[in-house]
Amino acid sequence: MTDSATPGTGSASWYSRHGEKIWVSAIIFLLLAYMALTVHRAWLLLQDPQPVAIALGAALLVLPVVGAWALIREILFGSRMSKLAKILEAEGGLPVDNLPRTPGGRIVREAADAEFEKYKAEAEAAPEDWRSWFRLSCAYDAARDRKRARESMRKAIELSRS
Repeated sequence: MTDSATPGTGSASWYSRHGEKIWVSAIIFLLLAYMALTVHRAWLLLQDPQPVAIALGAALLVLPVVGAWALIREILFGSRMSKLAKILEAEGGLPVDNLPRTPGGRIVREAADAEFEKYKAEAEAAPEDWRSWFRLSCAYDAARDRKRARESMRKAIELSRS
């Protein structure tokens, strides 16, 4: 039997496993194309004899450097986070996503806030355990606090590496 004929392994299942990688690859490609175009335009401005054009060309060279730095940082963050998620999944330690959702698919904020307290207490009880910080990050994310979710995930990554 082929993949598409096996129950649960059809195209929808394939996309759920690989769709995120496809979108990330497309975004990376577009960002790299943008950076190449920016470097090209900067080079053209640097060739102009006018001082203003040269200054603009030099300033334009900064954008691809910042973009490359941000891209590399995000890719490393995502791959490290994914690695920790796979470890937790293998251990059976990932938080279960059973929170109620709105008709639009968003997690109900009150339920996420209530669940958050459990993971906050776990992280406070075991501050050196990356697993508790990973779960706290998931709880922050469910509660729509992206900034603290990323901070907690960075802490989990840092603890896992030491």
